[in-house]
Amino acid sequence: MKAKSWEVTDAFWSRVEPLIPPRAARDPDRVYVRQPGGGRKPKAARLVFEGIVFVLRRGCQWKALPAERFGSASAIHQRFLAWEQAGFFESLWRAGLTEYADLAGIAWRWQRDDESPDGAEASRSEPHRSGKKRGASGICWSMGAGFLYRSL
Repeated sequence: MKAKSWEVTDAFWSRVEPLIPPRAARDPDRVYVRQPGGGRKPKAARLVFEGIVFVLRRGCQWKALPAERFGSASAIHQRFLAWEQAGFFESLWRAGLTEYADLAGIAWRWQRDDESPDGAEASRSEPHRSGKKRGASGICWSMGAGFLYRSL
């Protein structure tokens, strides 16, 4: 049976798991209402990652996550925000670029929009620009996203 587009294979998870930031430890100076280990257990990192991939692949809102598969959408979203703040997604993106460069090679030569390949200025004026930001970041992101989609 073919895996769904948001399911993470064991091979891909083995590359993602080392990049997952560790859970924050309890602050020993803070007074907590619950005893250590009280409350719900945190969701498994792989389930959280699959939930995040589900939202990204489907383009749905967080609240549209199927509760029977992922549980609380707000819990998945909280971990997404924590991982984003910890730099997890940038690390994943960089790892994807590195792997892609090793496999296929990346041409890291960039050109400005208003120059021809030989460096001569183009004959058009500035008002033609649509105001969209272009350049290396968009190209690199598409390569990183290609890694994520290809690997799932």
